[in-house]
Amino acid sequence: MTWDVVGIGASCIDHVCRMPVFPEAGTDRSKIRLTSEVRMCGGQTATALAACQSFGLRTKYVGTVGQDDDGARICGELQARGIDVADVARMPDVATATATILIDGSGDRLVLWHRDPRLVTDPARLPLDAIGSARLVHVDDVDEAAAIAAAKAARAAGAAVTCDIDHVTARTDEFLSHVSVPIFAEHLPRLLTGESETERALRTLRRRHPGLLVVTLGARGAAALDGDAFVHVPAFRVDAVDTTGAGDVFRAGFILGSLTGLPIADTLRMANAAAAAKCMRLGAMGGVPPIDAVRVLLARAH
Repeated sequence: MTWDVVGIGASCIDHVCRMPVFPEAGTDRSKIRLTSEVRMCGGQTATALAACQSFGLRTKYVGTVGQDDDGARICGELQARGIDVADVARMPDVATATATILIDGSGDRLVLWHRDPRLVTDPARLPLDAIGSARLVHVDDVDEAAAIAAAKAARAAGAAVTCDIDHVTARTDEFLSHVSVPIFAEHLPRLLTGESETERALRTLRRRHPGLLVVTLGARGAAALDGDAFVHVPAFRVDAVDTTGAGDVFRAGFILGSLTGLPIADTLRMANAAAAAKCMRLGAMGGVPPIDAVRVLLARAH
């Protein structure tokens, strides 16, 4: 089997809690009544793959869950969406990762997460044949050792590698050296370079990475440094219900645009539309939009 996208990284169960405003200790808002709560599947790479699959790509997920009901639920949901889960590891006596997501009336969110340190993906157990046959491999930085090993194998086989990096570690530079298209969270270029302005930060990162550099900018859209050209594409304006998973779905939209061969500005526009369509829905994986919803937003831009 040849896959369009193989993803190696995080999955979890999200406890999504909606409320009118965020709590604030020491004030009359220290206790807030929830307007709703629900448990849904999520996690960076699992959600990105769910979106890729929704957009018509053939996908495979590689990660580690507990041998518990939550782990079974994640595998079942991914499989029901058409995603291959044959190489998901099930760890006995370890609970699947969870996150409690607080969403206020504006759709903004805070995330409280827990992941047992034993929930690691062993690099020695990566499905190298599948990785080598993929058109693109997507990794996050939750299990850095596995992500780096997967990225190395993918690049050696000639596949593109995209990533979701949202924090800096001692291995971040090594990680980035094996990624063909880094996709940074908004704060990462500043942390990596000390430059607060996006374009200057990406140009500084160019000294370390010769390829396309991409950064998500939330309500300001997204930007890229393509060769020497800085490209900024504004976000789509929507009434946000929940921003959880928007970055993951952005990456899926970017992957779709890249594999389709779109120019970088159009690829960023596709990714922004995907993220905006997700923000109009509740949950990470549960809020993954159909491709038709993305096309409606894209049509609005013309």
